[in-house]
This record gives sequence, structure tokens and C-alpha cells, in this order.
Amino acid sequence: MGHQVAYPAAVDGKHRANKSIRIDDALVVLRRLLMPAAVLFCGSFFGAPAQAQSGPFADLAGNWAGGGTVTLDDGSKERIRCRASYRVASASMAMTLTCASEAYKFQLSANVVDQGGAITGTWSEASRNISGTLQGRGGGGNFQVVASSGAFNANISLRTAGNRQSISMSADTQFRGAAIALAR
Repeated sequence: MGHQVAYPAAVDGKHRANKSIRIDDALVVLRRLLMPAAVLFCGSFFGAPAQAQSGPFADLAGNWAGGGTVTLDDGSKERIRCRASYRVASASMAMTLTCASEAYKFQLSANVVDQGGAITGTWSEASRNISGTLQGRGGGGNFQVVASSGAFNANISLRTAGNRQSISMSADTQFRGAAIALAR
């Protein structure tokens, strides 16, 4: 009698309720295994680009955001918010940096190549419709370049350490410079 109470659904000596519980348990275990497997699979394709890259620009790869100040020719300073994106492919890199305040905005784009520590490339600033060349040196997360055109010359220093980056620019035009701190 005690046996019948424990398994009231038993018919012909088979416990159908136990089969459905086992299937439910298997589905729970399968769901628990599938989620980490999906995360691992997606992570292998969409993980941090810096981990998947090698070369002089590897530490820069990805998206960054932060802020700083811009200094104008009259000495006034304005706080700015910035976003940067670096697409790295071994010894070459495409970069965009957009910074804005209430009264000021710049959109800098560049394509650079490293040849044994020598950096060369081109740049453009969309809001002022100017472009030119880049030349400098760098590696290991530290870069010193000069951006030149007929109307604009700027020294740019970029330093990356882990998930922090600082950019310093000084120029000889109405835009005198910028100091920017980014993180990813």
C-alpha cells in the first residue's frame, strides 16, 4: 500500500511521471549548458578587438568615450565630450574622434600605417573641411605624430594604458589645443 501512495501514477509497473520529470530535468540542464555555450561562442566572435589583434595599434582597438577640454586662440577653455573608434588590422589603423561642447565641435578621421615604428597616414576634419598628412613615431601604446596641411599643423600625443587613454593636441590655429581622457 505504501508503494501505491508513493507512485500513484504507476500503470503496468511503469512510472510515467518519472519519465516526464527526467525530461524536464534534462531540459533544465540543457538550458543551463546552452546559455554559457552561446555566450562563449558569441564572445569568440564579438570579443574585445584588442585581444584578437596584434601589432603596434592593438592596444587602441575598439570604442572609447570620455571628455576633456579644448583651448581656443583667445585662451578660453571649454569642456568637451568625446567618442573615439579605432579599427585595427595588424600594422594599419582607421580612427575617428568626435568631440563636442555647447559651442565647439570637431570630427577627426585618420588612416595610418606603421612601418617599423614610423607612423604615416592621412587625416581629415569634417566640420572644417580640411585634410592633410600624419607623420610620427610610436608603439607600445604611446604615439607622437604631427598632423599637417596647408592651413593647419598640430602635434598629437596619444598614450594608452589598459582601458585608459589620454590624447593631447596642440595647434597653431584658432584651435590651440585639447586635453582628452578616454576609457573603454
